[in-house]
Formats: sequence, structure tokens, C-alpha cells
Amino acid sequence: MSVAQAEPVRRRIAATLHRRARLRLALLLSVPMLWLGLAYLGALGALFLSAFWTTDVFTGNVIKQLTADNFRELLTVDVYRTVAIRSVLVAVAVTVIDLVVAFPMAFAMAKLATPRAQRWLVIAVLTPLWASYLVKAYAWRVMLSSDGILGWGYGIGATILTLSYLWLPYMILPVYAGLERLPDSLLDAAGDLGARGWRTFTTVIWPLAFPAVVAGSVFTFSLSLGDYIAVKIVGGGTQLIGNVVYDNVGAANNLPFAAAVATVPVLIMLVYLTAIRRTGALENL
Repeated sequence: MSVAQAEPVRRRIAATLHRRARLRLALLLSVPMLWLGLAYLGALGALFLSAFWTTDVFTGNVIKQLTADNFRELLTVDVYRTVAIRSVLVAVAVTVIDLVVAFPMAFAMAKLATPRAQRWLVIAVLTPLWASYLVKAYAWRVMLSSDGILGWGYGIGATILTLSYLWLPYMILPVYAGLERLPDSLLDAAGDLGARGWRTFTTVIWPLAFPAVVAGSVFTFSLSLGDYIAVKIVGGGTQLIGNVVYDNVGAANNLPFAAAVATVPVLIMLVYLTAIRRTGALENL
């Protein structure tokens, strides 16, 4: 068989192997994707459905009749609007604080530390994640108490500080990964062209690291938006969305209204992800 005659055969064999490889990949991913659809999307669908139910105020039984009363109450009662706005502002504050702290740390890890030091620094960043959430939150409660090391007391400031500490690794690691992919040659070229530190940061470092910053912000923003444990521990009388959900699940025993409140952070995150998607940052991750 000549080379010209063998070429079509080779292409058919390659195409067949490629189709089989894609088939094996599809079969391999089918089970976890099915589980994701049932466990996550199914639960999310049940959440939205139950948000349109109500609770009988006398018996406490759930009335499975579709109504928008829960959402009408969320929109008309001032306290719930205040809680939603406060929750968003707390999540934004935590994200900004974590970014300000994480970016120089990540840059030092990625560009200034030796490879051996990088490994130890990554371990140091991951170490707090090995400790219990409650242990860390109660440690901050002790430090922030009136007779503690800081003595700041409890409230919205204590909540922001505690959440910023808890979620800081989730900002450091994505930014570190993004900066590690930044070629050193670009920094050298910027210096050769006369760019000083701030100009190099704004024109070279920040644009290329922005997708990694967006990835970190998704973690810090979403985790802060839905948190309720830290607020219970150090928040004093502060109420956030998570606390309203928790109180209606527990003391109030109003599961449909809790489900309606729980849709608020979901919708906020959808708006947030849509906004950052339009910046093109997600496509560059």
C-alpha cells in the first residue's frame, strides 16, 4: 500500500480512536454530573419551590399552596431590606480587606520567594484551614471581648474582622496562582522601558492578575454573604441574611419563609457572577 493510500486509513483510525476517547470521557463524567444534577440542582429547585409555600401560624404545618406572600414580605418590610443591604456591604468589606492583605502576600510568594520558600509559604497559608471553624471564631471572640487582647467588643466591625481572617486563604491562593503564571520577562520589560513600580502594577501586573482576583472574590464574597455562625459568635446584635434564615429554621419554625430569605444570596450571587462575566475575567481563568 502506498503512502497516499495509507493516509485515509490512518485518518479513519485516528477519528475512531478520538470518538472512543470522547465516549469514555462522557461515560466517566456521566455519574458525577448526574449526582450534581440531583443533589445540587434538585435541592436548589426544592428550595425555590418551598419558598412559595406558607406556614400555618396556629399549627406550624407547611401549607403547600403556591403564593408570593413570603417574597412580598421580604420586599415590603424594612428590616429585611436593611439586613440584605448590610449583608452585601459586609461581604464587600471582607472582600476588599482580604484583597488588600492577600495581594502583596501572594506577590511575595510568587515573585520574591525561592521555590523552596514558596512551598513552605503555601503550607503556612493552608494551615489555618486545617483548624476548626468554630475554634477560630471563638478565638476571635476571646480576643475581641472587653477583657481580651484587643478589647474591641462585638458588633459589625468584629464580624468583618473575623470573616476577613476566616476567608483570607481563599483570596491568597487564587491570586498566588495567577501571579505565578505571570512571566518575569514582562516585569523586566516594563522596567527596561522605564516604568516605575506603580506604573508596572497598573499596566502589567493588575490586568493580568485581575481574573485571579475575581476568582478569589467569588469565594470571599459568597462565603461572607451566607455566613451566620461568625455573626452569632462575635456579631453581638448584628443580623445578616444567614441569621434570618437560621432563626426562621429554628426558633420561628417557618421553613418556607427561611427558603424565601435563602433565595436572596443566591440571586445576589447570580447578579455578581453575571457582572464579572461581562468583564471577561471568567474566560481568562
